[in-house]
Amino acid sequence: MNVRSWDPNFMDLSLIFEPFSYLRKGFSNMQCWPEPDELNKLCSISNQQIYTRSGKSILFIPQAIVKHCYEQDYESKIYLTGQVQTRANNWHDFFNALVWKILPRAKSALNQLHYQAQLSELSVKTVNRCKLRDAATLFDESGVIVISSHELLIRLIKNFKWKELFWQQRATVLSSMRFFVFGHGIYEKALNPYIGMTGKAIIFKVKEDFFSRDLLSQLNSVDLMLEQFLLCELSSGTDLTPIPLLGYPEWDANNFRESYYENKEYFRERRQFKCI
Repeated sequence: MNVRSWDPNFMDLSLIFEPFSYLRKGFSNMQCWPEPDELNKLCSISNQQIYTRSGKSILFIPQAIVKHCYEQDYESKIYLTGQVQTRANNWHDFFNALVWKILPRAKSALNQLHYQAQLSELSVKTVNRCKLRDAATLFDESGVIVISSHELLIRLIKNFKWKELFWQQRATVLSSMRFFVFGHGIYEKALNPYIGMTGKAIIFKVKEDFFSRDLLSQLNSVDLMLEQFLLCELSSGTDLTPIPLLGYPEWDANNFRESYYENKEYFRERRQFKCI
């Protein structure tokens, strides 16, 4: 699709967008790009106001003109005021807003990590970002949450056994493993998916009954688990596992063939894997 054009039916393009499905009625009839005020009206999972960890209400506003240090100003402004600068007619920022709506606790935790890391860097007058902030940025753009009740499937991911996971264990993956994309950069790429799309995953083991719950209940649980992980465990990019996203069953119309998973440039072994 033309990524510069608004399409209210973008969710029909890929199952990757499924976590947004309960928000669909909020913009399905819009014939032009939603304005910040319209994004603010979209209900969150709990139908409650979203807050930063500093206690400020999240409010999407038009992007201001900033001459320098945009990233620092952006994250600090969210933490200190709750205001999320949002570019007009922009898929990247649109998806960022939607992720705030479906996983508000995790987004707030990530924002706090950014803010606190920036303060730490300023205190020692370093010009380089710390490992934690690098990891936070990477997950914010390319993160995916992997949920599974099967230890075998989790082990296959960690060992980069992609063909065994996605093909030989395909039925089990569909019943007992789910991917929830977090990174708004990945959602933007999913408008025009390509071989090479790679997510950076945080993996959680859950009980089997997780998969019998409705989407909103699943998202709420994911939000709580992810919030705690980000606040208590994330330390660097090594905590994130690279995932060839289009390998997940039905996330690419061509992955119904075994030969699809023989592409070693995409489904690489551990030592060869390179994020694109």
